[in-house]
Parts: sequence; C-alpha cells; structure tokens
Amino acid sequence: MTTSPDTSQSATGTISGEQPRVLVADSFQAEGLEALEQLGCEVTFEPGCTKEELPTRLAELEPDILVVRSSRVDSVSLHATPRLSLVLRAGAGYDTIDIETASAQGISVANCPGMNAIAVAELAFGLVLSCDRRIADQTIDLRNGRWDKKGYADAAGLHGRTIGVLGLGRIGLAVIERARAFGMKVAAWSRSLTDETAEELGIQRCGDPLELARCSDVVSVHLAAGHGTEQFIDATFLDAMKDGAIFVNTSRGSLVDEVALATAIESKGLRVGLDVYADEPGSGEQQFNSTISPSPPTCGTHHIGASTQQAQEAIAAEAVRVVKHYLATGDVLHCVNRASKTAAALQLAIRHLNQPGVLSHVFDLIGESGINVEEMENVIFEGGKAACARIQLDRELGPAELEAVRSHPLVLSVHQTEVLST
Repeated sequence: MTTSPDTSQSATGTISGEQPRVLVADSFQAEGLEALEQLGCEVTFEPGCTKEELPTRLAELEPDILVVRSSRVDSVSLHATPRLSLVLRAGAGYDTIDIETASAQGISVANCPGMNAIAVAELAFGLVLSCDRRIADQTIDLRNGRWDKKGYADAAGLHGRTIGVLGLGRIGLAVIERARAFGMKVAAWSRSLTDETAEELGIQRCGDPLELARCSDVVSVHLAAGHGTEQFIDATFLDAMKDGAIFVNTSRGSLVDEVALATAIESKGLRVGLDVYADEPGSGEQQFNSTISPSPPTCGTHHIGASTQQAQEAIAAEAVRVVKHYLATGDVLHCVNRASKTAAALQLAIRHLNQPGVLSHVFDLIGESGINVEEMENVIFEGGKAACARIQLDRELGPAELEAVRSHPLVLSVHQTEVLST
C-alpha cells in the first residue's frame, strides 16, 4: 500500500532538495502515517514486508528513512540503497538492527525509548500473577473439563514478598511502582544504581546480580540486550535463586540461557513467565517450538509486551517527532549509534565573520596537513554577523598551519586546545 502526501501541506524539511521518502515496513498506527504525510513525506506503508523482501523494496523505493518495529534490518538491507540515512525503530530495543553495518555506512539508528514502559510493566505483573496463581494452567484444565481446586490451592501470594528488579530504566521503575501497589518489598540491581538513588526510591540496592537472585521471591528482568548482556541470566544466576521462586522476562530472549533455565525449572521448581525467547519468529503467525514454552510451570506470551493501543499510539507519536526533528534540523533524536568517544585529540576553535570562504579555507589547510576531522559544529551568534567553528582533530595543526588559518581576513581568533577525555 502506498500513500501520497496531502499536497496542501508543506514539508517540514527536505532531503537533497527532494520530497523525503519514508518506508514503514511494519505495523504502525494510522494516525502516525497521516502525521508523516502531513510533514510532506512520501510514505510507503508495507506492514507485511519480510526480512527477505526488505532489501528489494529498499532498492526499488530508495527511501531516506526506514521505520520498523520487530522486522530485522540486516547488512543486506542496509546496503540496498545509498539514499537511506535513518533507520527508526518504533519501540525501545534495537537489537534487530545491524548497528555495526549501519554505523559503517553512516546511517543513523534511532529508537523511541520509554513509550512502552507502562505496557511492558503491566504485562510483567500479569505474568507474575499468572505464575503465582497458575492462571494459564487452570484455564487449560477448565477448558478440558477438569476441576482441581485442591491441586491449585498452593500459591505463595505476593504481599510481603520480595521482587528483584534487574535493570532500572523506565520499565524497571514502572514495575517497582506496581510492586508497591501489591505490598511487595523491592530489591534492585543496575550498574548505575547508587545507594543514594536506592534510598530515594525506598528500595534495597543489591551489590551484584547474584545477591538479587538469592534474596528475591520474584525476579523480573528489564535489561537492554547488547554486548555484555547476552545470556546474562545463566546457570550461576539461576542456581542462586530460591527454590520455587518466580522468574519473569519481558526484555529480550537473548538475555537468558534457555537450556540452563529449563534445567532450573526441573531442579528448583521455578515458575517462569516469558514474553520473549532466544529464537523467536518475527511478526505474524508462524510455527514456533521453544525450548522453554512446553514446560508446565511456564506461562508464556507472544512478545506482545508493548502491544497495547496506548503504547502504540505513544510510540507512533514519538516516531513522528523523531522524523520531524530530523527533517527540520538534520539532528537525530534518540540516536543509538553515535560514537560516545572519537579519536579527537585537539579542538580547533575559530571565531570568524559569518561570510563565505572561511571554513573552506580552514578545511583545505587541514586536508593538506593530512589531519582528520572527527567532529565539528559552527555556532552562529545573534544577528548572524559572526560565528564560532569548533573542529575536533585527530592531531594538532603545526605553527605554520595555525598562522595560515589566522591570516584569513575573516578570521577573528584561533585557539587549539587538548580534548579532555570523559
């Protein structure tokens, strides 16, 4: 399905002087599509586009912006068209996008963090309750005509129990809020959690994940997937958990060693609630045989943590905001692949009159010296008569080159300072 923009609306911005093209290759709110059109974008909406079809469609449509939800964007797709400059994940996680290739191609990757926090927290607590009261198993028995009140009358209950929250982003904080409503004690671990913050939140700060595993009756995982967190929940962590404890994961399947989890279900009697799995399919209806889901103590859902109408409306609105800002300024909100540190060693600060020719003169000198520009900005002062260019270099300009910069008639001053590492 291809939709055309309302010609009565003017574009917020253009790319290369042309009408911006957006390919939405996943499900997306109708209001969001309309808002993109109102920005002046040429929008193509293909929610059924598969991973195999995506490279061909990118090559044919040559969009500037690709919007996805659960669809995988691999190296082949990212090489399909040189025009693609932004991949926007309409959600929080972005592990389905090949960040390394995108970065090497100069393609920005952005997400919409926090918009689904309440929805995921609600599901997480639904799974906690289902595990404690075995709601799914009871439902299956009732549908099969079996009544077993005595067999199901063994729930531990949640009030006064301790829930351990791994990861304190917006979802983790939303889970804590709901745990308090159930009268639960809260323990938490996060790399960034300090004693002061724990005290402000009124929670127990665990020194490491194993301490959390040992003290918790319920463990809820809310860590980001990525380098350093693959199979974060391993046999050691699971062995440290209490016998009969509840384990819930609504984050990413890659965080859990599913073989170790299956073993812990058998050996420790863990009750498990999962919305995510290590090798889950993409969107749509497919056959799926999980290592974990057939186990009787497991309550499972279909990676639908963010799939509430409220969350999708919020995500679509944020995605449109990201696109609008990008078209207007060239800046990418929530960019996840901008380098946190570059090879810059020196910063060259040049105050100059805001007239043509200054920066081309400077960059000619830098290029002739074999020096690489790592980052730069040119700040215009009120009134538009003067500016200051801050150029970060991988090594310093020599005295002769600095004097050549200063000699330009439009240059007011030049300073070269060391870039301090943070």
